[in-house]
Amino acid sequence: MKKTLIITGAASGIGRGVAQDYAGRGWRVFGLDVDPIAIDGVTGIVCDVGDEDQVAAAFAQIDGCDLLVNNAGVADPHRGPFEDLTLADWRRVTDSHLTGAFLVTRAAVPLLRARKGAIVNMTSTRAQMSEPHSEAYAASKGGLSALTHALAISLGPDIRVNAIAPGWIVTKGWDDLRNVDHDQHPVGRAGRVEDITQTVRWLQNSGFVTGQVVTVDGGMTRKMIYAE
Repeated sequence: MKKTLIITGAASGIGRGVAQDYAGRGWRVFGLDVDPIAIDGVTGIVCDVGDEDQVAAAFAQIDGCDLLVNNAGVADPHRGPFEDLTLADWRRVTDSHLTGAFLVTRAAVPLLRARKGAIVNMTSTRAQMSEPHSEAYAASKGGLSALTHALAISLGPDIRVNAIAPGWIVTKGWDDLRNVDHDQHPVGRAGRVEDITQTVRWLQNSGFVTGQVVTVDGGMTRKMIYAE
């Protein structure tokens, strides 16, 4: 029986990279996204993960899961001044990241439990630090980090649950980056999608790791930054 990955937000960016990697290694891959998915070896399902009925319809097409990666969510963290943030926009962001992870995980648990599978949630270093006007995004990612350790306790020992907190991961336009963009990172470069994919694979195989958030940011959150 082929191992099966379910990954949300698979149409582009990190999600696309993870889906391609696992499909290329012989896994059966189901990708969920609001946009159509065109990746060799990946079964794409158009689904708004923040919509309970759409998630149920998507899982009616899926019969197994060894690994769930909750990656979907509105990509742009900046929503404008907080006092102008509408409830609708707040819910759009939080539903896409946090509520979506809840709904998809709830649907996947019976499949994961049957195969002693694992979950990887995609949070962010923005759960620990912020730029202005990113409250909905930060709250969503902070919630995902907390959801990770709560699920690890509730679903163990059958299912391990961990998260990845990416820093600046360049999904397109690598050649447009300046030297300073790379040099500010303690490792000397910005992140690549494969940095996250490698961490997903490590967490999938790390049987004694659960409830953890693994930061993959080139060391930026360990760097003191003060005005000279």
